[in-house]
Amino acid sequence: MTRMRTSWELAKRSWAVLRSDTSLAWFPVFSFLATLGVVGVVAGLIAAAGLDDRATGNALRPIGYVFVVLGYLGVALVQTYFLAALVAGADQRLRGGQSTVTSGLAAANARLHRLLPWAIVTATVSLVLNMLERRGVIGRIIAGVLGLAWSLITFLTVPILVLEDIGIGAAFTRSKDLFRRTWGENVVGQAGLGVVGFLVTIPAVFLLMVGAALGTAGLVVLGGVALIWVIVTAVVLAALNGIYRTALYHFATTGQVPPDFAGSDFRAAFRPRGDRTDQ
Repeated sequence: MTRMRTSWELAKRSWAVLRSDTSLAWFPVFSFLATLGVVGVVAGLIAAAGLDDRATGNALRPIGYVFVVLGYLGVALVQTYFLAALVAGADQRLRGGQSTVTSGLAAANARLHRLLPWAIVTATVSLVLNMLERRGVIGRIIAGVLGLAWSLITFLTVPILVLEDIGIGAAFTRSKDLFRRTWGENVVGQAGLGVVGFLVTIPAVFLLMVGAALGTAGLVVLGGVALIWVIVTAVVLAALNGIYRTALYHFATTGQVPPDFAGSDFRAAFRPRGDRTDQ
């Protein structure tokens, strides 16, 4: 129960930061639209080139897999780039300033030489995990465990790349060290945002159920509303995640809670393992 209260408090404080600087919400929007664009282009290239032979029972031709790999890389670069812009904007806001879309994008542009190699790494990891998931139940379990470990260990990598301007190897090592030293056994923040995301999508499920009960017309109308609800929720949660990630970076590197997150709950969530008294 205590951890749930902590998670809710962190979500509320991240939301307060977002409300005070709504420009931060644009970066997840741009990321979503750009991701759709990359997926659309790759799918269009495969269809236009006649590379998809699944209609005849065959898999993609070898060149088709090249397009798929490029798609993974494109999506990874888009998502890394706009996360970097969000982190830069959140950092400026947490330091007492007011960010803008332009300043966030400028900061991401200045770190492209760091972000591109990291995008290649994350795209490779995504491909490997995807291949593991196709290996049956055992593969899915292994992929799930490895994916969770990767997301936890690399949670601070993008803030480090943006705010410290070091290479990806050093950034990965630093992110891993900060994870171990500061909150290695505590994932309250990430898990909490996940729970909040699940709860706020319940109304969309309810709308779909009501629409299905009303018939085709109701399903189309309420289904559209539910889709919009889910998209808006995903955008807001992505923004909250970036804000929270940046706040954690500040705490992990300085030991000081950002003013917007000041309070005992935040300190409890990120108390170093050696100082834990509730276990």
